[in-house]
Amino acid sequence: MRGQGVSHLSRLELQILGDNTKMGWGLLAPIRSQTVSRSLLYNRRLPHSSFTPYFFQHFQPPSGLTLPSETMAKDMTLLWGSGSPPCWRVMIALEEKNLKGYNHKLLSFDKKEHKSEEVMKMNPRGQLPAFKHGDKVLNESYAACLYLENQFKSQGNKLIPDCPAELAMMYQRMLEGLTLHQKMIDDITYNWKVPEGEKHDSAVKRIRESLTAEIKLWEGYLQKTSGGFLAGKTFSLADVCVYPTIFTIFRFGLCEERYPKLAAYYNRLKDRPSIKASWPPTWLENPRGEDIMKDI
Repeated sequence: MRGQGVSHLSRLELQILGDNTKMGWGLLAPIRSQTVSRSLLYNRRLPHSSFTPYFFQHFQPPSGLTLPSETMAKDMTLLWGSGSPPCWRVMIALEEKNLKGYNHKLLSFDKKEHKSEEVMKMNPRGQLPAFKHGDKVLNESYAACLYLENQFKSQGNKLIPDCPAELAMMYQRMLEGLTLHQKMIDDITYNWKVPEGEKHDSAVKRIRESLTAEIKLWEGYLQKTSGGFLAGKTFSLADVCVYPTIFTIFRFGLCEERYPKLAAYYNRLKDRPSIKASWPPTWLENPRGEDIMKDI
């Protein structure tokens, strides 16, 4: 991708994906589709019990008894694309819940693999992520994250706080994150998808001012939060859902000195194991995006 201009990127690599908002997105380098499936034990005999596939799908283990994460994840399938914040949310949630060994397939947006028959059977909109657990299909990333936390409460890290104030804040920030994501998408797509001769200064100004105001709002939230996370003192679903958007904004050039609280949050969470383990592979190859947000 080095040396390619914005116009070339817009033709080849920018795909507009839907997820919870009018649009979601993924910026992809060409990647060959690959299926990854680990060979796992499915029926695992535990003391005094023999667990069947149906049991794993429908029941929580008794208190004090932990089922192998590979066994619980065997019936899970994730179709995803690299560089898509909605896909990254689900992958972070899976890592946080220690659900290892799920089946996953990396698809290429620029090859239109998200419009393949395989995806359309799971998601008629032809969008990613597409997530399936047994016979249950969840195509909205927020829904998948909430499902994973509620279905596997005793597995991995707890992502929904017990404190009522933090719980309320978690849901508030989660849903507000959709607005931040949409305004980011509006800015990126207008910069890359609209030909230079068709852009209007008034539209550029309006979209940029809207995103700037939204980013300032989130900087203010983190100034008022003492715990270092979006909903307080602990990492929660708010961070799972919103961090991929915040990371993407910085990847496209947002000035760290201008937004110190957001920058500190962005840099601190980069080293969290669930985030490092699910890092979009195309971003490893090309760590920086175009600096289209450097002036915000």
